[in-house]
Amino acid sequence: MFAALTSSNTSSESASDTPSDTALMTAYAGGSAAAFEQLYARHQAGLYRFVRRLLGSAHSAQTDEVFQDTWLRVVKARAQWEPQGASFRTWLFTLAHHRAIDLLRRSGREVSMDASEGEGNDPWQPDATAWQHWPAPISAHASAAPHSEELAFWRRAGERLLHCLDGLPLPQRSAFLLHHDDDMALADVAAALDVGFETAKTRLRYAMKKLRACMGAYLAPLSRSTDLSDSTDSTEGGAL
Repeated sequence: MFAALTSSNTSSESASDTPSDTALMTAYAGGSAAAFEQLYARHQAGLYRFVRRLLGSAHSAQTDEVFQDTWLRVVKARAQWEPQGASFRTWLFTLAHHRAIDLLRRSGREVSMDASEGEGNDPWQPDATAWQHWPAPISAHASAAPHSEELAFWRRAGERLLHCLDGLPLPQRSAFLLHHDDDMALADVAAALDVGFETAKTRLRYAMKKLRACMGAYLAPLSRSTDLSDSTDSTEGGAL
């Protein structure tokens, strides 16, 4: 019991010793290069993924440009930076989002920021039927190895999701990536996109509606094939 308490206290102290983003950015603004290195190490993977998926396949070659320019803007703004409600991470992703929009517009693409772009006047209703026959997600803690059909299904699902994301209007894609891919709370998504809470929620709803339809239509034949395979395995097992 004493060992458990010691371990718990050590863990708590270790967690409290980890500086927050705000503390690191404040230290960096004061001249600490080491603080910037910690911020970069903490956020570079998530930011790069967000930029790459936000730009889509058509502009993936510019991912490095937007990613590097976002960090350059952090460097340039360090002396004036002050925490003002939004977290450092939200501010960082806001910079990246603005930079991505600038690049897309510069490339000649018309970027609409209408939350309901491409939608009719009918209110959105959740549609669970598109994904209801999919196999359960593969878990790292599963007791049995997944079937080859399940591995193929989820590999194909991941590839298709990226394709479906490319088809979303930029405002909806941004909301989806921030909320589902980067685990931002909806209020933080709204702050990062510089829109109201209800607008962010509307964009996310439309994004989910389109992704469900896109993913469900594409993967339905494979899911039926997987169901048939499982049924065959069960029948053969019963015969034995």
